[in-house]
Amino acid sequence: MSRLVSAKDMLNKARDGKYAVGQFNINNLEWTKAILLTAEELKSPVILGVSEGAGKYMCGYKTVVGMVNGMMESLNITVPVALHLDHGSFEGAKACINAGFSSVMFDGSHYPIAENIAKTTALVNTCDVLGLSLEAEVGSIGGEEDGVVGMGECADPAECKAVADLGVTMLAAGIGNIHGKYPENWPGLRFDVLEKIKAQTGDMPLVLHGGTGIPDDMIKTAISLGVAKINVNTECQLVFAEATRKYIEAGKDLSGKGFDPRKLLAPGFEAIKDKVKEKMEIFGSVGKA
Repeated sequence: MSRLVSAKDMLNKARDGKYAVGQFNINNLEWTKAILLTAEELKSPVILGVSEGAGKYMCGYKTVVGMVNGMMESLNITVPVALHLDHGSFEGAKACINAGFSSVMFDGSHYPIAENIAKTTALVNTCDVLGLSLEAEVGSIGGEEDGVVGMGECADPAECKAVADLGVTMLAAGIGNIHGKYPENWPGLRFDVLEKIKAQTGDMPLVLHGGTGIPDDMIKTAISLGVAKINVNTECQLVFAEATRKYIEAGKDLSGKGFDPRKLLAPGFEAIKDKVKEKMEIFGSVGKA
């Protein structure tokens, strides 16, 4: 039986192979099943992301770990899977480590850099001993993340180096990317900043948050410049909602046993699978398990 793994090996391979591994955030059983099955079908490594809000919604981190482990066993998942806390607080990171996550993100980007470094350092040592991967963030990612709205700052390359040098596994650095839907007047990713960050952080796999709505050519350029992990959440939510809306608007819930939640949620489940497949193909992770 395969078990959860740290994201370290899959991201180092992605960095060297010039592709990226997708982090797809999970919200419930349907989400998790759709992403795991698609990863297995496409022989792609995958990272399941859990925000603190989603963790609370799913009845706590232990429930999430139990569901993911049970599902990997019953579906015979053989590809590498990391279960990762997304935008974690210091306390959240500790809770996920205790619950059995294989990877955590500590987002200290809203603290002064000295405090970000101090808290990240404490987690580096713990994750190191336990063999977990650790993601840190410098320069706040814009958009809305669990109620916090920011405009998409660009990270300071010198601060990126300071955090990378602590021994984290991967670094999320703001390069004008934002969470959620991109506004009409979005100027695009700042590749000049990404190049400077890459020059300062060397071999560190870089993470691109807010993957929804970034044009494919920009995604490919970012990968060529050292991005090895790309986070997708909103896009899966949008296609799930659209497929569910169509099912109900067509009145399918009113015919026969169409109200059965397994039938009601099936179109959304398939829509997530299609979206994840599309993303894995763009990221270049297909066949890389």
